Amino acid sequence: MQTWLMKSEPEEASIDDLQRLGRLPWVGVRNYQARNFMRDAFQLGDRVLFYHSSCAQPGIAGIARVASGAYADPTQFDPSNPYFDPKSKPEAPRWLLVDVAFERKTTLLPLSEMRLQPELATMALLQRGSRLSITPVSDSEWAFLAQRLT
Repeated sequence: MQTWLMKSEPEEASIDDLQRLGRLPWVGVRNYQARNFMRDAFQLGDRVLFYHSSCAQPGIAGIARVASGAYADPTQFDPSNPYFDPKSKPEAPRWLLVDVAFERKTTLLPLSEMRLQPELATMALLQRGSRLSITPVSDSEWAFLAQRLT
């Protein structure tokens, strides 16, 4: 089993939304590397650190799991959707998504606190210029974080 960190703006999809609904499609990924992680590396049951981004207090807000294989993100075909991609065609979709399922909500572990931890110094999220919405989390990073996610 692998662990992934997936970023979501809480106004679009929060850990509370996921808890209420139980399962959500992870729409709107428009980065090829993040898409390739979903398509090529995600496995059913992989752990997900649900990260709130672009908000007053960014940080890990909960734990989810990968609940489906990758499939076409329908928002790419909808001209009224902000994630519309006119170059993507239903017969050859450019953008994919996976469903994530709720596991548990945690006390928010803020980005500012994560930056202070030497055990997380190499974590992809904390690297200068890192903007990917999906990043892998190493086993040692997961072990360290799991002790702090209450």
